[in-house]
Order: sequence, then C-alpha cells, then structure tokens
Amino acid sequence: MSALSIIFIAAALIVGVVAGFILSNSKLNKGAQLEKQNRIKEAEVKAEALKQEKILQAKEKFLQLKSEHEKSVNERNQEITKNESRIKQKESELSKKIEEVNRKDKELENQRQQVASQSENYKRKQEELEKFHRQQVLQLEKLSGLSADEAKTQLIESIKAEAKTEAMAYIKETMDEAKINASKEAKKIVIQTIQRVATETAIENSISVFHIENDEMKGRIIGREGRNIRALEAATGVEIIVDDTPDAIQLSCFDSIRREIARLALHQLVTDGRIHPARIEEVVEKTKKMIEEEIVETGKRTCIDLGIHGLHPELIRMVGRMKYRSSYGQNLLQHSREVANLCAIMASEMGLNPKVAKRAGLLHDIGKVPDEEPELPHAILGMKLAEKYKEKPEVCNAIGAHHDEIEMTTLYAPIIQVCDAISGARPGARREIAEQYIKRLKDLENLAMNYQGVEKTYAIQAGRELRVIVSADKVDDKQSEQLAFDISQKIQTEMTYPGQIKVTVIREVRATSYAK
Repeated sequence: MSALSIIFIAAALIVGVVAGFILSNSKLNKGAQLEKQNRIKEAEVKAEALKQEKILQAKEKFLQLKSEHEKSVNERNQEITKNESRIKQKESELSKKIEEVNRKDKELENQRQQVASQSENYKRKQEELEKFHRQQVLQLEKLSGLSADEAKTQLIESIKAEAKTEAMAYIKETMDEAKINASKEAKKIVIQTIQRVATETAIENSISVFHIENDEMKGRIIGREGRNIRALEAATGVEIIVDDTPDAIQLSCFDSIRREIARLALHQLVTDGRIHPARIEEVVEKTKKMIEEEIVETGKRTCIDLGIHGLHPELIRMVGRMKYRSSYGQNLLQHSREVANLCAIMASEMGLNPKVAKRAGLLHDIGKVPDEEPELPHAILGMKLAEKYKEKPEVCNAIGAHHDEIEMTTLYAPIIQVCDAISGARPGARREIAEQYIKRLKDLENLAMNYQGVEKTYAIQAGRELRVIVSADKVDDKQSEQLAFDISQKIQTEMTYPGQIKVTVIREVRATSYAK
C-alpha cells in the first residue's frame, strides 16, 4: 500500500469519526430538548391540578364559615326572640300586678273610711256611756253617803285582805306539795339509777401471792446472801416476803402498780431461769414499759366503752392508772366507771346533758392518781388537772366540789357527789366492816370532846367531816379558829383514815327573852 492510500484512509477515518461525533451530539441535543419539554408539560399539568385543588379547598372553607356564621346568626335571633317573649310576659305580669295594687288601694281607702266612721260612732257612744256613768255615780253617792274615792278605797282594802289570806294559803299548800313531790321524785330518780347500773363486789388487797413450782426456786429468787431479792425489792419498791408458806411468795405494797410490776417481772424471771441483779434490772425496766403501755390502752378502752371522746392523752393515761389504785379495797377504775354510768342516768332523768355528767363522773377521782403527790385534797387536785387539760368549767367544778371543798356552781356537782356516795356505800363495794367504821366515827367524835368549851361533836359524810359545837360564853371567835387547827392536828397525828377530814367549829350565840 502506498503512502497516498494510507493518508487517504486516515483522512477518511478522521472524517468518519468527526461526522459520527457530530451526528451523535445532534441526537443527544434533540433527546434533551424533548425530555425538557416533557417535564415542562408535566409541571404545567401538576400546577393546574394543584391550583384546582386549592380552589376547591378555598370554596369548601368558605362554605363552612358561611354555614357557621348563619348558624350563629340564627342562634342569636332565637335568643333575641326568647328574650322579647319573656319581656312581653313580664310586662303583662307587671301590668296585672299594678292593676291588683290599684284595686287593693281602693279597698284600703274604703276600709279606712269605714274605720273612721266607726271610730266617730265609738267616740260618741263612749261619751254617752261616760255621761251615764257619772250620773250613776252621783246617784250612788247620794244613796250611800260616801264619795266615789272613799268607796273605792274601802273596796280595795277589803279585796287586798281577802286576796292576801287566799294567797298565803295557796303558797303554803303549793310549798308543801312541792316538798312532797320533790322528795318522791328524788327518791324515784336515785332508785331507778341504782337499779339500772350493774355493780361488782370484787375486793382488792394490798398483798399479792406469787405461786412457784417448788421450794428450790425460793433459794434462786433469794440469791447468794440475798442479793437477788434485795435487787428485786430495790428495783420495784415492793416488799417480798419469803416464809414457810409452801410453793408461794408474798408481794406486799400499797401501790398496786408497783405490785403488778413486781409480779410480772418475777414471773418472767422464773420462766426464763436466769436470775441475777443485772437481769432483774433489765426485766423490771421492760415490765415498767409494758405496764405503761397497758395503762394507756386501758384508759383508751374505758373511754371507748363509756362513749367519751376528745379526752386529753394525759387524762386518758390517768384513767388507765386508776386500774391499779384502790380505796378501801374498791378498785378505783371500776368505781369511776360505776359513778360515770350512775351520773349519766341521773342527768338524763333530770333533763341535763348525760355526756357531760358521764365525763365528770369518770374524772372525779383523777386527783388520786397523779404522777406527783402535792399536799392538796384529791378533789382540788383533780379539778386543777382538769383545768390544765382544758376540760369544760362545769366538769371542773363538779370534780372540785364533790367533797364540798369548793362551792357548787352547776347541777352536775351534786349529781357527782350523790353518785360517788352511792357507789362507795353499796354493800360489798368497800372492805371496811361496819364495826370498824362505827368505831372510827366514835373515836373521831370523842377526840374532839376532850377540848374545853366543846359541847357536842358530829362526824358526818362517812367520817370526812367533823363538826364541833362549842359554847359561845367559853370560846370566842379567835379561839374557835385555834380550836379547829388543834383538833385537825391531833386527828392527823393520832388517827388513821383515808383521804382528808374537814374540821368545822360552830359557835352560836342565842338571846332569849320572855314576854309575861
């Protein structure tokens, strides 16, 4: 092949490549233009569809707002129509009322005119009656020879005398009847009250007996050289008596709480078997806490049983402490519960508030169970405690006055006093026998008779008060005060008695003269 042909072939190839490139490029441009036109058409179609959709949404929103507006307008129109109808109805009612008022005004005017005419007639008749009365009085004066004032005076005096006589007779009859009825009613109320309350006759002692299995346990309780029993007595404050009584140990103490603590502690020590001073102190402390919790629980249960609410927690604790106190062998808590029930029944019979009476009856002896022992009568101390814990004035007065230490200001005080006496005086309530009781009263009266100037002595209120009557010419007022003090000091030093005894010296002067 020649060079010319090679050149020719190369040129042809170059021309072919260039022509192919130009041809392919022209085809690509045409395809791009077609695709661009298609996309524009599609965008125009979508835009038109979106436009139509927005127009439809706008039309729907407009129709919705239009319907809501029309609905609101209709509701307002209906409300306006209702208001107009109500206004028209009220206008018609008002017009009717105005007509009624006008009619009544006319009737009142007619009645007023009638009353005025009747008043004139009455005045005229009254003047005629007075004129006739004066004429009758003049005729009576001429016939009797007395003036009207004199006759009136005589008539009044005679009527006064007659009325006074009748009134005195009526008063005497009424008073006698009232005394008889009052006595009957009082006896009836007391008898009904006593009959409606169930009483117990249980008696407590100042000695508890603790039973043991064998005499060997006595030696363990006494301990080496008596150290265990001394530690137990020191921790509890109870005297422990270990004698020849088989299988028993006696616990002696006037304080029932201490005696119960000693009994429970001893029972726990015997059951456990470990008995030594350290263990004894530990058990006694635990027992004291347990007894304190039981005291509070007893007070709460007592208040619930009696239906007493709102009592101060400290007063509730004192009520629980009553369970471990006694008076003449009568359990103080049972006594207070009994007095509370008696007071409630008696207050109901008399028309008073039974809840207040029951509250005062339960608390009347809280002065016997204070934490401290001030030198005050238990009634006064109980009243002060009740005042301290915000009890009502009538409750405080009833507590303080149930032994006549203070003046009674309400009817609840005598009810508490009576019910306290009923509970303590019933058979079996207290341990003191009749012979001892009578002997104590006689000793009390004889003790005061030994003083110069004393004429008579009377022990009253179950021996709680001694009244001494002295001769007025032998004892003056100052000596009376000194005599009362001396007698009270002698009673305090020479006699044994529960509670306190009030000494009252009475000096009376009488002047007697005879008309012959």
